[in-house]
Amino acid sequence: MRPESVIDVSRYPVHAVGTDEYQTIMARIHADLDRDGCCVLKSFITPDGVKQLVKEGDATAHLGFHNSSLTNPYFGDDDESLSKSDPRRRFSPRSNAFIPGDAFGEDSLLRAIYQWTPFTAFVKAALREEKFYPYADPLADIVINMADEGNGFPWHFDTNNFTVTLAIQNADAGGEFEYCPWIRTAEDENYSEVVKVLDGAHDKITTLKLAPGDLQLFKGRYSMHRVKPLKGTTPRYVGIFSYTEIPDMVGHPRRVKTLYGKVLPIHYELQGLRADALLD
Repeated sequence: MRPESVIDVSRYPVHAVGTDEYQTIMARIHADLDRDGCCVLKSFITPDGVKQLVKEGDATAHLGFHNSSLTNPYFGDDDESLSKSDPRRRFSPRSNAFIPGDAFGEDSLLRAIYQWTPFTAFVKAALREEKFYPYADPLADIVINMADEGNGFPWHFDTNNFTVTLAIQNADAGGEFEYCPWIRTAEDENYSEVVKVLDGAHDKITTLKLAPGDLQLFKGRYSMHRVKPLKGTTPRYVGIFSYTEIPDMVGHPRRVKTLYGKVLPIHYELQGLRADALLD
């Protein structure tokens, strides 16, 4: 299957730059992102496309790295010099799996969508990012987040400024995506607001229930987010397309090891290359 055959281009004409339909969609996306850093495009992928992506998830599931651990919102180590109430010392259980980018070769539909030039241009225009590059991390440029019953992902921030996710298959129950927009900035970690989110006391927490085929644009570098625990025997598959605002950016070796179970030489060669000084 080719990307243009699985993206619902009649509803989302990603290739028709400059048309009224394209501009209308862009206006809506920009309004959503300006409001709270999140936009969902319902049924972006056709049912046939979703079926093919589920097959791809099933075929690569054995390559997923399963991990259960305690993590703070920054995927950092404990620092006993800090107060126990500091969010950097607030650790929560994390349990799920990531099928890494190197599992998806040139015959992968998920990779074909990611590499299709009109799709990349559409995402860039949607995010209004002048500096826009594919994530250089060979394990994390595209991944499938795979989760089973009881799995979830606690409150955290993303390493990259923006993430594009594609709902492929939902669990039987649970797995809601929750986020709290604009908690920090490039200049301010805003720890007091982070604590409110961790305590469930923040008044801006929003819950989303995504359906297979939905495309989500999300600015997770500055907005905290989590996935609630799943229920049932059906695994949850979410494709993640990652981009950055500087070239040659990869994940920190510690975080990469935690998420994918392995580290490549490129992670040591390029570690620390960031557009800001925020904690990962």
